[in-house]
Amino acid sequence: MNAIEALVGELGRLPGIGRKTARRLTYHLLKSSKDDARRLARAIERVAAEVRVCGACGNLSDMEPCEFCRSPRRDPAQVCVVEEASDIPAIENSGNFAGLYHVLGGRLSPLDGVGPEDLNIRALLRRLDAPVREVIIATNASVEGEATATYLQRLLASAAGVTVTRLARGLPVGGDLEYADGVTIAEAFAGRREM
Repeated sequence: MNAIEALVGELGRLPGIGRKTARRLTYHLLKSSKDDARRLARAIERVAAEVRVCGACGNLSDMEPCEFCRSPRRDPAQVCVVEEASDIPAIENSGNFAGLYHVLGGRLSPLDGVGPEDLNIRALLRRLDAPVREVIIATNASVEGEATATYLQRLLASAAGVTVTRLARGLPVGGDLEYADGVTIAEAFAGRREM
């Protein structure tokens, strides 16, 4: 296989990148300067060499502990549980959360052979020894995400002094009712509040 096809093949393995997009990216890189291509290659090598799983929360970082766990400005009494480290930037961009995170490393999915022992749940339970007063479950609104949230809620219900909450669900800002599915509308009705 020649170098171009090898790069198309590797880029095509990335999530959300099909063969056509992989080919476009490859030709874009070929049109770019050699310095741009080298900078990209160095960034990929650096990520592979330096980024690790934080021993405290499971986030991906080049620091140990990660920037959230080491920050004195974060509230250690609030822990937001997410499925993947890639969920953290969306929460951070909202500017509404200043606690710590806990990354499960996936979600329960019996059909795919993913059970509680495959997730970073034991470490979450160990974290409850610290002064945690609220665990916010921020798993996705998929069937697996809901099953994971329910499992965690039941598991954490007996933790003394810990409140377990779930992110609200419902209609997105700017969304039209006619395009919303029934589950989303049902969640919006269940979470309604007085104006």
